[in-house]
Amino acid sequence: MSASGNPHFRLADIRMGSIPDVTAPTVTLGTPTIAYDQLFLPFTTDEAATYRIEYGYGNYAQTLNGPADGWATSHNATLTGLTRGATLQYRIVATDHAGNAGFATGSTSIIDPPPPTTATVTIAVDAANPHAISPWIYGMNFYQSSAATTRNLTIDRMGGNRWTAYNWENNASNSGSDWGPYSNDSHLGGGETPGEAVRGVIAADRTRGNASIFTVQMQGYVSADKSGLVTLNFPSHLASRFKQVVFKKPGGPANFTTTPSTTDANVYMDEFVWAMNQKIPGLYTDPVNPSFILLDNEPELWPSTHAEIQQSPISVADYLTKTIALTKAIKDVAPGAKTFGPVHYGYNGIINWQGAAGFTSSYWFTDKYLDDLKAASTTDGRRLLDVYNFHWYSEAKGSGTRVIGLTSPTLTEAQIQAVVQSPRSLWDPTYTEDSWVAENLGGPVRIVSRLQEKIAARWPGTGLAITEWANGGNNHIAGAIAVADNLGVFGQQRLFQASMWPDGDLASHTFDLAGFKMYRDFDGALSTFGDICLPTVSSNTALVSAYVSRDSVQPGRYVIVVINRSNAPQAVDFTGLALAGTARVYRMTGASLNPVFVGSPAVNLATWITPLPAYSITTVEITAANQPANYAAWRAANFSGADLTSDAISGPTADPDGAGLNNYARYAFELDPRGPVASPEKLSTLTTPSGATVLSLSFPVRAAGTDLSYQVQTSADLVTWTTVATYGPDASLKVSWTDAIPISGFGAARHFARVRVSLP
Repeated sequence: MSASGNPHFRLADIRMGSIPDVTAPTVTLGTPTIAYDQLFLPFTTDEAATYRIEYGYGNYAQTLNGPADGWATSHNATLTGLTRGATLQYRIVATDHAGNAGFATGSTSIIDPPPPTTATVTIAVDAANPHAISPWIYGMNFYQSSAATTRNLTIDRMGGNRWTAYNWENNASNSGSDWGPYSNDSHLGGGETPGEAVRGVIAADRTRGNASIFTVQMQGYVSADKSGLVTLNFPSHLASRFKQVVFKKPGGPANFTTTPSTTDANVYMDEFVWAMNQKIPGLYTDPVNPSFILLDNEPELWPSTHAEIQQSPISVADYLTKTIALTKAIKDVAPGAKTFGPVHYGYNGIINWQGAAGFTSSYWFTDKYLDDLKAASTTDGRRLLDVYNFHWYSEAKGSGTRVIGLTSPTLTEAQIQAVVQSPRSLWDPTYTEDSWVAENLGGPVRIVSRLQEKIAARWPGTGLAITEWANGGNNHIAGAIAVADNLGVFGQQRLFQASMWPDGDLASHTFDLAGFKMYRDFDGALSTFGDICLPTVSSNTALVSAYVSRDSVQPGRYVIVVINRSNAPQAVDFTGLALAGTARVYRMTGASLNPVFVGSPAVNLATWITPLPAYSITTVEITAANQPANYAAWRAANFSGADLTSDAISGPTADPDGAGLNNYARYAFELDPRGPVASPEKLSTLTTPSGATVLSLSFPVRAAGTDLSYQVQTSADLVTWTTVATYGPDASLKVSWTDAIPISGFGAARHFARVRVSLP
């Protein structure tokens, strides 16, 4: 130290460097598991690493890359689409942060595993409490664009932001904030023919065998022209570029026309609904391919999606006033039409109308909506709203990313699990997803169950629909699993309607759309899930869900969809359903976008244990052996205990549920033994080549039965009936009869027809 007290330092010959990491990670292979055409490879590394698997038959020609950001010491890889009966060799290549690569090799024969002897998951079937599955849960938005690739869906929805400002008189619409933004244009097609943008789609739907849903405008303004962008700060843009929506046309139906003036100031909604029924007669009441009506779209978001016509939020009171007025106008001209509202965009709309005052954790907007619409319906003397409707894009997260954004073909295990578990938030009181919605609710979301409970408490008989939904995993088997699980939940939870929203072009949706096949086209020949749900409970829903159905038309046909959402093989058994017969088994894994036929084993659910590969969907169609051939056998198969010996409950003339059909009719027409059922016969008319209108009657019959005779009878006065045709049980399962007596034209008289079933 110097005299001044200031320190002095001298540094010389200082050198800095690093020792390079040249040590490769050590790979330790766990026990591989073979499941049909899959190989599950667990392994560890002694330091954080990523990996790839090189594999093939006598070579390493194929490669599976692990997650690019999947730095970990514990790894699980699944090779799919392998050749059964061949010997596979594989090489694990693990790479650390320094780029050093460690290896482990192995080989194995890809053979069917032996039948499992112990189940890991049990599915309990409640066969005593069946209920009908709505045919309309297998839907898609703009299905006309994807019907060729996703066959045999049931309903097409015309919805979305585009339809809020749709003008049926000239087919102009506005994009809202989706494009442009705020462009008045001809995007929806239809030319200048009034309503053609809607009529054309419905006509194509009906040709394809689909029902339809279309939007009726409620916000208040629709596009007047197709002249492009709308300038929001132009003071008179509403008056110059839009027309006002009026729910009821002055003068009523007497002034209706299918070719309204496009130069007046208003567009009338009752006339729109009426005109569509003129263009396609009977479209609202057709029992096979009906059309349903949406009350606009996502009204809570109008200020953000449609600022060109709605720049401030609509109040709850004003919205409900509009809803009641529009539904009255619709029911006046189409009393048989089913109306869907309020078409919520999501959770906050359901809870509190996007932050409106007066709602609490126990009193949602849903409660007020149901109360007010019920009160208005009671006052009006008819049901104004048929279906409570919302949208559900899962808010669940995996590794911090919302599942609907997980569209890559490569996902981490945490991301996969977030996708495949997300359907449980529709109903499961034991599952809490990682999302702000779960945080807001303080636990499980169970949104469908919550809404069904509110409907049951406040306005029973109201249907429930999810007209837009998505769960992500678009290009990964996780997406197919989520779709298949959703469809099973929709049926089990008694939804009236559901339609997926495939955002973007079809090329961005591979596996999620493929998931529909496991219910609607599992064998490539359009075979489907049954239309009667037998509710199920899984002993471990986190691993496996299963959905069981029965076919109301084909005797003894059951279809089961079993979903393994875990990364390891599972073995499943069943309780509660006495069923034995021949099965057809189809499976979907990450190896293929199409179900693969696995085999046709003899099955007895009392003893059958079925293996499930990791991340797979399995559809099992079982045709029961030894179907009841007489009423006594049917009675024994469907009643038990004291019910079986009580003629007041299980006797042939008993109607224990008060549904209007006795047990013998349920037996004869292959109807559910319990619960409400639709009439088994369908009476309609058809036109003969000579132009006469005659009665036509169709009804189901049993495939076999020693104590059945079906007589078609006709009458002119509903007093005296004459048997004109007699049928016995038939393997074709359906009878169609056509009358010879015209009920229209010259000389026509009143004529009635019915079917009577009795002993031969």
